[in-house]
Amino acid sequence: MSLPSPEYHQHEEFRNRSAKLEQIRALRINPYPHSFSPTHQTEGLHSEYEEKSPGVSDDASAGTTPFAVIAGRLMLFRSMGKNAFAQLQDETGRIQVMFNRDLTKVTGLVDNDEVTPIKFIEKKLDLGDIIGIEGHLFRTHVGELTLLAKNVTLLCKTLLPLPDKHCGLADKGVRYRKRWLDLIINPEVVQTFKMRSKILQLIRAYMYALGYLEVETPVLQNIYGGAEARPFKTHLHALDQEMFLRISLEIPLKKLIVGGMGKIFEIGKVFRNEGLDRTHNPEFTMLEAYAPYVDYKDMMALTENLFESLARELFGTTKLKLAAESGGHEYEIELKAPWKRMSMQEAIAVYAHIDTATLSEQEMRLLLTEKTDIPFDEVKKAPRGLLIAKIFGELVEKHLIQPHHIIDHPIETTPLCKPHRDPELREKGLVERFESFIVGREFCNSYTELNDPELQRKLLVQQAEKKAAGDEEANPLDEEFIEAICQGMPPTGGLGIGLDRLVMLFCRVYSIRDILFFPIMKPEE
Repeated sequence: MSLPSPEYHQHEEFRNRSAKLEQIRALRINPYPHSFSPTHQTEGLHSEYEEKSPGVSDDASAGTTPFAVIAGRLMLFRSMGKNAFAQLQDETGRIQVMFNRDLTKVTGLVDNDEVTPIKFIEKKLDLGDIIGIEGHLFRTHVGELTLLAKNVTLLCKTLLPLPDKHCGLADKGVRYRKRWLDLIINPEVVQTFKMRSKILQLIRAYMYALGYLEVETPVLQNIYGGAEARPFKTHLHALDQEMFLRISLEIPLKKLIVGGMGKIFEIGKVFRNEGLDRTHNPEFTMLEAYAPYVDYKDMMALTENLFESLARELFGTTKLKLAAESGGHEYEIELKAPWKRMSMQEAIAVYAHIDTATLSEQEMRLLLTEKTDIPFDEVKKAPRGLLIAKIFGELVEKHLIQPHHIIDHPIETTPLCKPHRDPELREKGLVERFESFIVGREFCNSYTELNDPELQRKLLVQQAEKKAAGDEEANPLDEEFIEAICQGMPPTGGLGIGLDRLVMLFCRVYSIRDILFFPIMKPEE
């Protein structure tokens, strides 16, 4: 059975480059050598010679100016008689390269009248090819830092052309699906992902400084839990059993707390089989941290101090300037601790002008169907606490622009949180939980963790009953977790932060796809 050729094999450019590749091989030049050893990157050269001159063109021709070896992708090329000029791009930026008819050589090329080095460069190389350059630095008479190529090594002959930056890569779907092209054509995208890496480094350093130990827990689980979400299912053939990709890091981390591990955190991928939008991707990155003998108030302080620390490290200020999502004026977020703290019901009263304490459950259901797009069927059986949470989510979240901790949630919103220590609030069915919001988005979720095994089992049984009744986001009963809690878990504070949203905030972008190398996309037809 012969497979059909891919569509790009029919492109004229592919055929032309393939012919050049054949000609290069015929010249006994290896178009794909095993290694190359640059001595510099372009950013470093520009920095080193920003204030001092390496020389001018005459000095470079004589070989008296500084020597450098660089490698990168050929991005621009123009021939000017005796000389040819190019722009070479590596991961740090671009630099001009000059090829000279008399001075430039090509590695492995046997010089002859038909294929001189300058003709080889002009006729056999294409934009996008990866080459290595050895040569001398100088400044042209117009002041541009340039590398005079003494020797050129072909490192990778490309068979497909680069897209035009302004015409060929305007479609965001193409940019996300073919991220490698996006990174080549748009240098600002590279900077975004470098910022993401730096943020993760800073978060780890912050947690280490507080005495937290980084741990790793399984991605594949027999029983999923820790959040209300539909899981991804798979099958483990070795044991012939159904497995799940984790929807949370919480349960195994709590087992480690039971085991006496002390302050721990994990940065890892979690997977939820749910919708995609500007702030949701089915695969995303979480930070979860747990510490014995602390509560949700301690975790509030940790959260706001972490955000403040990141702002200072990245920008030297706690004030973060953001452009309005649809363009327009710039506004400023103040991340300095302490952040505003409001109970969920207080926030509903302040921002939605609704006193939920005076409303019956039926009145709240009618309110939700009148003021939101939620169908009545979705709320007709919801208990009071979930109705309050839905009112908050639909009518209040969008108003929380400056940092807010929304505290003291209804117990129906989570089976893993400890009831409130205040007898009056506990009587009202509230738990010690907070969520943190900035620019109308949830960033953090935290509990004073439930460590009463009897109450824990009761709440998880209720979850299992919801699942049995058809709720795909409810959790199955995890008897092993309850057994661990029966062994004794100390009073514990837990925290989860969505790191993708955090990166979005500090990179000042409004789509989660902009800070994921490869977001989930519908396959191309």
